[in-house]
Amino acid sequence: MPDKREQVESIKKSGLGSDGCANKGVPAMKRWMVVVAMAAMLLAACSVRDASDTGIRQQDFPGPAAEERQTVAETPRPETERRPEQATEQAEESSGHADAEGQVQAPDESDEPAEPVVLADNLRIPWSIEMFGDVIYLTERPGGIVRIGNGVVERQRVELTQKLSTAAEAGLLGFVLAPDFAQTRQAYAYYTYQEGARPLNRIVLLRLEGDVWKEEEVLVDRIPSGRVHHGGRLKIGPDGKLYATTGDAAEANLAQNPESLGGKILRMNLDGSIPDDNPFPGSYVYTYGHRNPQGLVWTPDGTLYASEHGNRANDEINVIEAGLNYGWPVIEGTERREGYVTPLFTSGRNATWAPSGLAWHDGKIYAAALRGSAILEFDPASGEHRTVITGYGRIRDVRVEGRYLYFVTNNTDGRGDPQENDDKLYRVPLNAFRR
Repeated sequence: MPDKREQVESIKKSGLGSDGCANKGVPAMKRWMVVVAMAAMLLAACSVRDASDTGIRQQDFPGPAAEERQTVAETPRPETERRPEQATEQAEESSGHADAEGQVQAPDESDEPAEPVVLADNLRIPWSIEMFGDVIYLTERPGGIVRIGNGVVERQRVELTQKLSTAAEAGLLGFVLAPDFAQTRQAYAYYTYQEGARPLNRIVLLRLEGDVWKEEEVLVDRIPSGRVHHGGRLKIGPDGKLYATTGDAAEANLAQNPESLGGKILRMNLDGSIPDDNPFPGSYVYTYGHRNPQGLVWTPDGTLYASEHGNRANDEINVIEAGLNYGWPVIEGTERREGYVTPLFTSGRNATWAPSGLAWHDGKIYAAALRGSAILEFDPASGEHRTVITGYGRIRDVRVEGRYLYFVTNNTDGRGDPQENDDKLYRVPLNAFRR
């Protein structure tokens, strides 16, 4: 391209001044033709500007209050790494390609980083991962809900009608968005509260108003609680019912008491009523004999699995079937007795996993392990299990969405060894686990 001085000389010879205006004495038609020609030259020069000149910057848009906002990750982001909000769109734009018929091909995953990438840090004991499209929601035990979207981490306030308990393992726990969240802005939550000196658990309906979640209705109340073993997982099953895990509140006999809601997996309609087809008429109880169940996941064929903390060791992964007794405190680990269910997987007497949240992908169960400080992969078909992620400390929840697995650490829960900027939300491609 000619330099600026050469451009000016050319303009002068054409009848235009250095400011681009026509010189006097040039016929009107000729002046018009010259203007058109020079306009084309100027447009061509502008077209080679750096593309960043036309980019839309995040800082051009107002965000939440500074004290409740943080950026996604301060570590430089690899070119192949994308925010969750951009995953679908950019998979086609940057990684996909069109075939001869113009159809977009699947992105090439071969260059994608196999190591987990931090999506959010400085979290306050996160407990549950939920997603709505490309937006991620996390509950925090002290009583916040963190929203992650458009590269911004925002802590949203939660207004509850009861004061949260500060007992070990207690607080704001399970969380799941209503199926019609886009219209109703409603979600379900499980939390531990104090009634005098006594902690209790409840399941409530929340509504999002602006950036504040407000308790709207109590669905189930006075679920037993104690110094530990609150359960707390909420999931909506393929049958459209709401399921909840409850702990034995450190009172083992509650798990075998059919009248108690402690040490159970509960099932209810989304309005909090008892389904007519529950195994025990007039009762929320779906299964019993649980010590501290922590995770729930369904397979595509409708099979339900649950994770459970054993007594010191003997942690469990169970196949859940309506009305069955899962043994605590009568049997543990590999013990067998008529009328009680022996787990599909157990850590045994000499090891502990403390499994929490569960996810399913391609025939495998993925479990967050607190004491195991890992993500474990279980293969129900072969009966084998292995560690697929370790080195990040205590892991509370996992979620599979698309071709990614998401997980949160719990190193700030008083039982871990917090590292800088803990706790964190991570994302890792599922192809990193291929054998």
